Amino acid sequence: MPLSALTGTKLRDRRLAAGLRQADVAARAGISASYLNLIEHNRRKVTPEVIERLADALQIDRGALTEGREAALVEDLRAAAARGGTDAEVERVEDFVDRFPGWAALIAALDARGRALERAVEALNDRMTHDPHLSQSLHELLSSLSAVRATAAILAETPDLEPEWALRFHRNLHQDSERLAAGAEALVGFLDAGQGIEEQGIAAPQEEVEDWLRSRSWVIPDADLAGGLEEEIGHLASTAARSLLRAHVARARDDAALLPEAVFAEALAEIGPDPVALAEHFGTSPLVAMRRLGGIGGVPTGLVTCDGSGTLTFRKPATGFPLPRFGSACPLWPLYAALGRPMQLFEARVQMAGQSDRRHRVIAWAETRHPQGLRGPELREAAMLILPDDGAGPVLPLGSSCRVCARGDCPARREPSILAAEGIA
Repeated sequence: MPLSALTGTKLRDRRLAAGLRQADVAARAGISASYLNLIEHNRRKVTPEVIERLADALQIDRGALTEGREAALVEDLRAAAARGGTDAEVERVEDFVDRFPGWAALIAALDARGRALERAVEALNDRMTHDPHLSQSLHELLSSLSAVRATAAILAETPDLEPEWALRFHRNLHQDSERLAAGAEALVGFLDAGQGIEEQGIAAPQEEVEDWLRSRSWVIPDADLAGGLEEEIGHLASTAARSLLRAHVARARDDAALLPEAVFAEALAEIGPDPVALAEHFGTSPLVAMRRLGGIGGVPTGLVTCDGSGTLTFRKPATGFPLPRFGSACPLWPLYAALGRPMQLFEARVQMAGQSDRRHRVIAWAETRHPQGLRGPELREAAMLILPDDGAGPVLPLGSSCRVCARGDCPARREPSILAAEGIA
């Protein structure tokens, strides 16, 4: 197929519609982010081989990048029909695009807009429901407001107050009102920050670490691990985030000692992204193999881990598999089945709510340890590797979290969905 002069523009549109960063797509395609940036702005020629890798990274058909606008519209409409779960006449979609290209483009644009709004609702819901920083900001506002009210009441109800005490209360009123204004400004800035929360210095420590990893496309080469990365760690905003990142780097260094980069790459090429087979090959834990698979470039993987309480301790997203920002994940995830049955493999083909055009293969495993001996507490850790899947067989329907999952017939639902409540389902 001939390459279009606007291949880069199409590529950028599809990446933005999927909510992916340049660095993530470049890592999956095995090219540099700067090279991808030049491609997206149609300033660098791209070979068919690179196009194929970029299409795989975006999980789309190559024709959407190499053929004309009509081919891209056809694929977009087919994907919209799959997500909508309707009885649309998919077999006649080419005829529809030929006869009504304007309407076809409008439907595809509305579908893309709908998906973007769903992601925004999910992020906002997580922030409003679970974000400890929002709760702290509201508490600060209420505390300041109570102090202002109490001081104002004393001044209003005590006309014969001594001048010295009146001056003191006026000073307190001024300070509390300044604190109230600053708190309100910070809260508004937080709610308006959107994707730039980390730039405001109010991201959670775990988010700081994940954003740092995201900036590196989730890859830390063995050579960097050997150096310690202390200078980069020092650039993180909070002490807690620096501590978490040091622990992550230390564990990654231990994993690299067990599964060195070059040797692991050779085994991966021979065995494939099977954490159990790779663990058997190297004589190590499947958790180690999962972490190594989640931290190398060129393999489209997602990875989540949790502790014994079920709290997510690490979140590397996969395309089409949205992860909650603060805990409260879907209870049907195989991650939690593995947590309840350590040393037992759980594997399933799954489909996320609102992602009917994508399926994933997930592999979950949990282990126990006793750092203080057998008489001490038992600690559990579970991990779930997320891989793309295009095979056949039964599919387990999942969601991100109950609050933003529109599946009304889910037996594990613990609270109503805000989407279903508004009739969006």
